[in-house]
Amino acid sequence: MAEKQPLVVVKKITIAGGGAHGGSWKVAFADFMTAMMAFFLLMWLLNQAPEVKKNVSDYFSTPSVIEYNFSNYGVQLTLEKLFLDLINEPLRVLEDFIRPMDYTPNFMSMGSENIVKAALMEQVSDFASDMKVEGDTIQIEIPERQMFKTGTAEPTGKFAEIMGKLQAVTMGLEDTNVYIDSDVYWNTVSGGESGAKKIAEQRLDMVISQIDAKLEHQSVDLHGRARAMEPTRLGDGRPKEGIIKIIMKQKDTLSDGSKPRKLNKVFGKDEKNLDVYNNFVNKLSNSKDKDTE
Repeated sequence: MAEKQPLVVVKKITIAGGGAHGGSWKVAFADFMTAMMAFFLLMWLLNQAPEVKKNVSDYFSTPSVIEYNFSNYGVQLTLEKLFLDLINEPLRVLEDFIRPMDYTPNFMSMGSENIVKAALMEQVSDFASDMKVEGDTIQIEIPERQMFKTGTAEPTGKFAEIMGKLQAVTMGLEDTNVYIDSDVYWNTVSGGESGAKKIAEQRLDMVISQIDAKLEHQSVDLHGRARAMEPTRLGDGRPKEGIIKIIMKQKDTLSDGSKPRKLNKVFGKDEKNLDVYNNFVNKLSNSKDKDTE
């Protein structure tokens, strides 16, 4: 019986190049085109004026308004602002997408009440006792003890910091009336009514001069009022303390003759009787209650 021959299997592996129909050349071509585009962009920039070069540099080195809103105020508020802007000022939305955040914001032109409230919370929530935003008006109230020593017009250690935060809110305003009230109660100073009036005027002069020094637009008008207030006690018997109140109200007509756009709200319940400060405190207490549950 013949011996069984072993079965020999020969496996051939053929590697075929892509040839004209392969895709590897597309990657190299894409890299080449990217390099050429960067080269021509560089050549174009070298021939531009310094102002153009700075604008291009700012665009690539700073976030745009839209990016800033997303990172600082979250998706919901940013979408609300986009919606309101698209309805009221569609061309401005395109500008905001590429506009760098290296300019001073105009709080009265932000379009959204909620965006303004969030921005104010960042700036003044540490020292303001009350904040309100509605339509064409922004109001901030600051207890006198935050800015001045009791019974005097001498600034506290926080005065410079607080004024810096207030200037950040007011310096970019346009076509706005800014009303500043300085209220001092008789029973908190020596000299009675006349003494309170004098201290109120001194405090007012200091605050107005600080705000006026940083205003960037001539279309903003400052109005001041110093008042000596009759002694008043709170419900718990404590004497009511004086305040510095700042009210920003948009003018009826803008510099270009057009009507101003009021701050609006889309998302959330419209609770006009609930001011921003109390709303913030309620949200904070609710979140703490949830954490303890």
